[in-house]
Amino acid sequence: VQLQASGGGLVQTGGSLGLSCTVSGRVLAVDRMGWYRQTPGKQRDLVAVIDTHGRANYADSAKGRFTISRDNAKNTVLLQMNSLKPEDTAVYYCNADIYEKSWSSYIYWGQGTLVTVSS
Repeated sequence: VQLQASGGGLVQTGGSLGLSCTVSGRVLAVDRMGWYRQTPGKQRDLVAVIDTHGRANYADSAKGRFTISRDNAKNTVLLQMNSLKPEDTAVYYCNADIYEKSWSSYIYWGQGTLVTVSS
């Protein structure tokens, strides 16, 4: 089982960027999915999470600007980021709570994708 993230890149302040993350491999089910971000020397912080019913929670810094969504049929989670600021610059990681071979779940992480917002 792997999580493959994509969509990072360079964008100007005020611009938009979309991230995508897909679970590959055979799994029984995918529960909560989310996005986190990390800058050098700092801990990895929550950006947004979403459950299987589409209920989302956001970090205060993301509220009103970012939208998390998912496609349960494709085991994919998306993050649409608008009105980007230089302080949004970070490596963004997706994660998912996955039931792989049994009904005990484990958290898997994607490889990270760099988002750079220029001022």
